[in-house]
Amino acid sequence: MIRPFFRSRQSAGPHYPWLVVGLLWFCGFFNYADRQAVFSVFPLLKIEFGLSNTQQGLLGSVFMLVYAGASPFTGYLVDRFSRRLLIAVGLVFWSVICALTAVSRNFNQLLCFRAAEGLGESFYFPASMSFLADYHGPRTRSRALGIHQTSVYLGTAGGAALAGFLAERQGWRSPFWVLGVLGIVYAVFLTFGLVEPARSRAQENEKKPNLLDDEDWAVAAPETESLGRQVGRIIAEPSAALLLGVFVGANFVAATFLTWLPTYIFETFDLGLDKSSFTSTYWPLASLPGAICGGIAADRAARRGRGGRIRVQSLGLLLAAPFVFLTGWATTVPVLIAGLIGAGLCKGIYDSNIFASLFDVVRPEDRGVAAGLMNCLGWAGGFTAPVVVGFASDRMELGLVIGSTAAVYLLVGLLAFQAARLAESRPVELA
Repeated sequence: MIRPFFRSRQSAGPHYPWLVVGLLWFCGFFNYADRQAVFSVFPLLKIEFGLSNTQQGLLGSVFMLVYAGASPFTGYLVDRFSRRLLIAVGLVFWSVICALTAVSRNFNQLLCFRAAEGLGESFYFPASMSFLADYHGPRTRSRALGIHQTSVYLGTAGGAALAGFLAERQGWRSPFWVLGVLGIVYAVFLTFGLVEPARSRAQENEKKPNLLDDEDWAVAAPETESLGRQVGRIIAEPSAALLLGVFVGANFVAATFLTWLPTYIFETFDLGLDKSSFTSTYWPLASLPGAICGGIAADRAARRGRGGRIRVQSLGLLLAAPFVFLTGWATTVPVLIAGLIGAGLCKGIYDSNIFASLFDVVRPEDRGVAAGLMNCLGWAGGFTAPVVVGFASDRMELGLVIGSTAAVYLLVGLLAFQAARLAESRPVELA
């Protein structure tokens, strides 16, 4: 059994909950850098394998399809087994797959590796969100999850920029080797750095979480229940059901940007592979301050009502819509960058509270399944985006298709506002 550096609350120290945020931040970075790298090398894959836009879209969709399908089951495991070890094993698995992607010799092999990577990464967010929620109560949860969310943006930007830089100089295979090896090395360090927190309702009102003095693979939830019963309890809460629907729409827009933004910039503005990949990073990088501000604002709003975090999310989505439209209709690089920065900033406000808002309306013992269900439904909506946008862009300008997704943000922003009203009208014990 591999033991962490710290064995108790005393040895970990009073600031350890924030150290946990830092440790998981780098894991989140690799989670998104690995999945994003392939989109920056689409032009080279198109040349080498003769891929159509629809086939390139499938490379994005197959990842999201497997990721979505596996998430409820990985969430169920998260509620019953050591999250510390599930996180580390998942990181090793998807890092190995990332490295092996470099040996692909045809489209079918690329497709298989992308699917396998989706399976490995499906463990991370249910485990890490549940892990962080047990270290951070309602007073600091949005800030902690918001800081962690910045790893998504820097991972997206870092993966895109690194892949474009290395691919233009060393070929498209090189970024997959680099990211894969680095992830495996970090997984070893992470395993020794994390301590599993006890799963307890009581710790919500404590400044420090209880840490397990010993640990094994089996760290059972308070009650052993079927997956179906837990899912039924989650979706029976109207505000939770609406939040799941909001995430479907928000992820459709996000998946469109993640998959097609580098290609759109490359084809429309003729910047070259390296500069196109770099320009696409304005969007995730702008989300970073948005997530920090959104986390702080949401923690304050949550003190005034159970729907406070959700209202902050709704505002972020509604404000993002015009910037998404501007991005797709831009005719000059400065206008494009303005759209990307605005869309990214507002997206960060929404993203910082994705799981924190959900945890406000579900029971603590359902967090793993709730996060898995959120990922499942959200990325089920997301996996359609790469193919739908690829299919549409074979028939009309890619920028017009991207800009039209602003309507999706408007719709889900209104749904989030309704979810906040429902959350405040139903007296339920805070998670």
